[in-house]
Amino acid sequence: MSLQRHWSINGRFLSQTPTGVQRYCERIVRGLDQLVAECHPAVSGLSFDILIPSGGTRTIPLQKIPIREVRELRGHAWEQFVLPFHLQGGLLSLGNTGPVTVRKQIVCIHDVNVWIYPESYSRAFRTLYKLLLPALGRFAGAITTVSNYSASQLAHFGITCSTGSSVIANGHEHVHDWTPLRSEALSSVGGRNTIILLGSPAPHKNAAVIIGLANELASRGISLAIVGARDPRVFGHTTAGVDAQNIHWLGHISDNELAALLSECLCLVFPSHTEGFGLPAVEAMALGCPVILSDSSSLPEVGGDAALYASPQEPQEWLACIDRLRGNFELRSNLVEKGKQRVEMFSWRKSAIQYAELMRDMDC
Repeated sequence: MSLQRHWSINGRFLSQTPTGVQRYCERIVRGLDQLVAECHPAVSGLSFDILIPSGGTRTIPLQKIPIREVRELRGHAWEQFVLPFHLQGGLLSLGNTGPVTVRKQIVCIHDVNVWIYPESYSRAFRTLYKLLLPALGRFAGAITTVSNYSASQLAHFGITCSTGSSVIANGHEHVHDWTPLRSEALSSVGGRNTIILLGSPAPHKNAAVIIGLANELASRGISLAIVGARDPRVFGHTTAGVDAQNIHWLGHISDNELAALLSECLCLVFPSHTEGFGLPAVEAMALGCPVILSDSSSLPEVGGDAALYASPQEPQEWLACIDRLRGNFELRSNLVEKGKQRVEMFSWRKSAIQYAELMRDMDC
């Protein structure tokens, strides 16, 4: 096999704490692996391997793509100073960053939140990304991103030039691997009088707009289950409602436990100020859970007519949407049906094929 037709995959994501970005990386790699196993025309003539740093890496089930461990260094140092010397052909970097010295490289930059909402990140993180992302935009062979909104922001902040970026979205099929699990941790929550909030303390996630409604939700008999944060103190002392009796701080739960919650609850609320994509909204819709989304950034693009929308700055708009959904069975049923149809737009398999085609084009 000619090395010009070989692509290595940047496996640094397997040493990172799993978030939506790492989910994207894993599912695209697994999608490519499945295409190779099927001898799909999209990967005809291409070969792959995945390079990972040593120690502390997660594993993913792969049938055909071999894994090579490269032992020197870790983190950004491994990516910038070790990875380039072990490549055979091109490089696919799916997790926002990659080595700036590699020209034959496809880099997926998921968002530009360090510019849009800098207060969500440490100064060191902001400084690194504000140097690294424009350099990748200038030198990498191709930039991809996950939504038209993110593509517009990459251009707005000068990360991509006039040629722009290719939009290759997240998928939804992974939720079919989840088996709803009603564990002991969920014994006190769930059902149609519960709404779900992903409780990241990052300011751009805007959890406070929902938490601050705790007393008004309680007066309606509605509980709020906060997934991802166990200690209300991480939201600061100024967040009203954190001690309310109808708030359940669940902390980190498994995918199977999340599936159980989403399958039973009234809805998922997603009040972010900015999102590159908003994968939890797609996961919820795929599981038959209605969603209420911010009317900003990529979220209307993702939800389309299958969601309700509220301003991230207006708590009463969120309460009004919750009231509408709770009081209208027909509306809820319509959103569930529309959501299941909507997620068919977002496919890991289709996205993997898009990456394969992009790699083939770069080899021509």
